[in-house]
Amino acid sequence: MSPPSARVAGTDGNPGDAVTEATTADTALGDEALALLRRLTGNPQAVFHDDQLGAIEALVGDRRRVLLVQRTGWGKSAVYFIATRMLRDRGAGPTLLVSPLLALMRNQIEAAERMDVRAVTINSTNRGAWSAIEERLDAGEIDVLLISPERLANPKFRAEVLPSIGARSGLLVVDEAHCISDWGHDFRPDYRRLVRVLDLLPTGVPVLCCTATANDRVVEDVTSQLGSDLAPIRGPLGREGLRLHALDIAHPAERLAWLAETVPTLPGTGIVYCMTIADVERVAAWLQFKGISAAAYSGRSDPTDRVATEQALLDNDVKVVVATSALGMGFDKPDLHFVVHFQSPGSPIAYYQQVGRAGRALDESWGVLVRGREDRAIQDFFVDSAFPDAADAQRAIAVLEEAAVALAPDEILGAVNIGWGQLELLMKVLEVEGAVERDGSRWLRTLTPWTFDHDRVESVTALRRAEQTQMSDYISAEKCRMEMLRGFLDDPAPEPCGLCDNCTGDSLASAPSPAAVQEAVEFLRGSDLVIEPRKQRPPRKKIPDHLRNEVGRMLAVWGDGGWGRLVMQGCDAGAYDDELVEAAAALIGQRWKPDPAPTWVTAVPSRRHPGLVEDAAERLAAALGLQCQHVVVRTREAPPQATMHNTPMQYENVRGAFAVEGDVPTGPVLLVDDTVDSRWTLTSIGYGLLAAGAGPVHPFVFASTTGRSTG
Repeated sequence: MSPPSARVAGTDGNPGDAVTEATTADTALGDEALALLRRLTGNPQAVFHDDQLGAIEALVGDRRRVLLVQRTGWGKSAVYFIATRMLRDRGAGPTLLVSPLLALMRNQIEAAERMDVRAVTINSTNRGAWSAIEERLDAGEIDVLLISPERLANPKFRAEVLPSIGARSGLLVVDEAHCISDWGHDFRPDYRRLVRVLDLLPTGVPVLCCTATANDRVVEDVTSQLGSDLAPIRGPLGREGLRLHALDIAHPAERLAWLAETVPTLPGTGIVYCMTIADVERVAAWLQFKGISAAAYSGRSDPTDRVATEQALLDNDVKVVVATSALGMGFDKPDLHFVVHFQSPGSPIAYYQQVGRAGRALDESWGVLVRGREDRAIQDFFVDSAFPDAADAQRAIAVLEEAAVALAPDEILGAVNIGWGQLELLMKVLEVEGAVERDGSRWLRTLTPWTFDHDRVESVTALRRAEQTQMSDYISAEKCRMEMLRGFLDDPAPEPCGLCDNCTGDSLASAPSPAAVQEAVEFLRGSDLVIEPRKQRPPRKKIPDHLRNEVGRMLAVWGDGGWGRLVMQGCDAGAYDDELVEAAAALIGQRWKPDPAPTWVTAVPSRRHPGLVEDAAERLAAALGLQCQHVVVRTREAPPQATMHNTPMQYENVRGAFAVEGDVPTGPVLLVDDTVDSRWTLTSIGYGLLAAGAGPVHPFVFASTTGRSTG
């Protein structure tokens, strides 16, 4: 609905005169806004979508606080840029725009320039320009200042810059406002700091919160945090022209073959989303191998490369970008023809947000979801790691209380078995809640009482499990897919789209040719996967060069469509198949060819699978024509490395757990293990072998169990 836009122009005269004057004012404001819209779009015939003008009137004319929930591609940025221009022309201060991603910021700045709105950003990549930007703000030369929510966590920014900006802001815009709610699919703790920004605003400054992916619960949570005077303007979430399809293709190699056969048949350019960085890199390499112009994009990509990849996609210089969710919110390519998901996200809201990248200015576009057998395991990993365990969170608080001084993250991780990312999330939440404060790069316990919110964590986790079920239902359903997505997002009037595979009865072929599948299998089996050596140990002490492993190799990724499945089966059976050992020998002797060449082989004794690695090492040594010497022994029992979630814990878990004994050959050695995760087992044993006079040490493992990174 649109908020009321009629305003009484004055207290004199009869009511009819007041209504006439208000109507005239509304007409003039609408004409002004429409002229700016046509200037922004470059289209002299452009008209507003439903509710766009109403939102602008609410901000500019009524100075209200608005929560705008509209479908992807609806034009939320047009609302705040036009409102900014109009407010600035009326003497208001600059707009403060909180935006979650650098990619989104770049798009917003480019759009602002088309309307002579002077937009700049303060972020972690342009520290050298901060002083000049602050001077331009003081001089009134900036119309929009874009910041990330993480900038609100910077004490200096909060103390020295934010109060000044807040006190003279003419409009506050919170883009992707669903990030403020941990009920949402993309919670960002730093968004919680926006409450302080609201407190800094002068009376009567309008506020606009925007999102395309907020269901009723998220809307309620955002409103409860930012104020009950936040008026919702909510539109239908259906996307015209978006043809949704869903397929079940369990085996990764079959999915790769399907991609290679299908992507060239799709019009224009598109995005293929994967749930892990490892899958992004594999899928992009496969498409390139098949002669398809493809680029990889993730949080691991170099920032300069990410910008170049975005531009290549915008310019249609690449057929497809294979990406994690790092290429998501705010990336705006109106003529993006297709979005394919190589795996299923765990939330229909997250899926709607990503598939909504497609077809914003096209009559027809494609959104294809392909479900694999590994999807549930990856989703479970994300759900299980979304919140720190209660005991770990309470232990972190206790460690800070016991220290009574500021501690570095490594010092906390040495006592709390959680990952770096989980610690960062926990510290941000605790800081927002007042339980800790930052002292440079260190953390200090405050006097504010704190307890773990069991009920909220359990409720949000239960919601995530329900969303997994919704996604499974979406893929298996026979009803309209767009109608289902709209229902999951609490759209009040979902209706059949008439375009999806279930509405039309048409489906993309899901059975790639056997030859294509075999080629994908061979590609996966022939990929060279490296093991980089550890170069330092906690606490930040360099491992001497002469006691460091060489760059190693691994045959597969656990459970992948190449050799990974046979590795899993071999671990379950207690022995590796001959085909697997032969493949390992071929990798080592024909493709890798470690230099200097190993003259003997030894094995890491396995606690979980006694005899498995020793047997594999002996057979591998025989295939390579080398001797096998079992000189590595386990000196104490230790939990599996997979249960250790950070470097200090992983290092301590293996330190002293192995020894090198007996007659140790002096030549280069191939060190064999079944799986690798943290690399500390290989590092520790390699250190011992080198200290005993062997070496160089060439690590080889059958499969990596890492790769759940999602950035």
